[in-house]
Amino acid sequence: MTHTSPSFLRSLWPDHRTVWRWHFFAGLFCLPFVAFLSLTGSIYLFRPQIDDLIDRPYDHLPAVTAPSPSQDVSAALSAVPHSTFLAYELPRTPQSAARVIVDHNGDAIRVYVDRTTHHVLKTVSEELRFERVIFKLHGQLLLGNAGSVIMEMVASWTIILVITGLCLWWPRGQHSLAGILYPRLSLTGRARWRDFHAVTGVWISLFLVLFLVSGLPWSFVWGHALSSVEHTVGRLTSVQDWEIGAVPARDTIAGHPAPGPSVPDMPQTGTAGMNMTEMDMPRMDMPRMDMPGMDMPPAAPSAPSGPDLTGLDNVVRTAQTLSLPDPVLVTPPLEPDTPWTVRSDTQNRPLRESAQVTADGHIVSRRNFGQKGLVDRFTGYGVAAHEGQLFGPANQVINLLVALGLMLMSVAATILWLRQKPAGQTGAPPRLPSQRAGLIATAILCLLGLLLPELGASLIVLAVATRLGRHREQTVARKNG
Repeated sequence: MTHTSPSFLRSLWPDHRTVWRWHFFAGLFCLPFVAFLSLTGSIYLFRPQIDDLIDRPYDHLPAVTAPSPSQDVSAALSAVPHSTFLAYELPRTPQSAARVIVDHNGDAIRVYVDRTTHHVLKTVSEELRFERVIFKLHGQLLLGNAGSVIMEMVASWTIILVITGLCLWWPRGQHSLAGILYPRLSLTGRARWRDFHAVTGVWISLFLVLFLVSGLPWSFVWGHALSSVEHTVGRLTSVQDWEIGAVPARDTIAGHPAPGPSVPDMPQTGTAGMNMTEMDMPRMDMPRMDMPGMDMPPAAPSAPSGPDLTGLDNVVRTAQTLSLPDPVLVTPPLEPDTPWTVRSDTQNRPLRESAQVTADGHIVSRRNFGQKGLVDRFTGYGVAAHEGQLFGPANQVINLLVALGLMLMSVAATILWLRQKPAGQTGAPPRLPSQRAGLIATAILCLLGLLLPELGASLIVLAVATRLGRHREQTVARKNG
């Protein structure tokens, strides 16, 4: 009978020093971003509540008795010269202002209209709304696709950080759970911070991996790869329920890539040399919201361009009978004599549903979440959980606790690093000639490199740089010898 030698089994796994070095360098790169993502993610978790707070003045108007969505849209188009109709958001209550989204030179503009007087109350670029700015900070660092690529790299290396952290945490010959599953509060100094870092890390590691995986569909490289799979094996024919990279708000609202110029990051200058963020709005009796938004002057009425609005009132009346989860968007047909689209844009994506409605108010077809492709459904559940909307307030609380744990873990790691590193140095564990990576660790890295393209590319760069560095060290040693 053949016995496997202990030395051979040890050679399959990386030694402690190698794992430590990988964890150290991955943390040095990732932890500042992890803390930033935790902060911005905690804010974005409460997007529904924040949106309701910002829009509160426009949801407590006198109740409308004779609504006319087509007149609301005409007022919005007149307030934003040379714009086209993009979408009408169903008012949630009789006291709510109409929200009309128009396209102005590629920038989606949200116009709040009093449904009784049809006066414009406020205009704001969708790209400048508070929740949209936080969204782009969280996923793109306000750098567009370049920022998305950076965050995808961070997510990939954070997975390495979690794996190596669990390897370092794994108890070896320790019978007490203190310092393993709960921190030893009686300790002081570095030992206490070590417990905070390790124990917090192990408890939130599973949630962190789920966050990272569910966030990858938004990233530029991995998201497009997933979209290609859906196009190949699924039934994806329009803009996904999630955004891949820097997608203009105009396209997500329209439900398809809109023709013409797009401005995913900043609104464009208005007509006649007027910057739309600097215009002044006519006097109103009700208070105005200044954050975030832009005020506009009265303008001469312009003829509404785009589809015939005469059927909008019928479509809206039908849409109100469907009882779709808020917010509900009504978008015009792409071609004449084709149906309008009514769809729920709720963050809880499994509840989303859409309907095709003719101009006379008849429903042609309905499509719910269960009819989407497999990849789209799987991603929808992940994105809804990631945003804290899959199972109500409990989802928000759990995600918030995870974010706070990540911030605590990052702070503890930073304090540990600052206390132990020599002045003027990184404090990285020195590389030993006897250290080994191990076949199993190498195989895991190769697999992750294939699944996460940016991680694979960076590993190749690191391997080449390490090889060149060692060759240079050997050359210097031979010359000195």
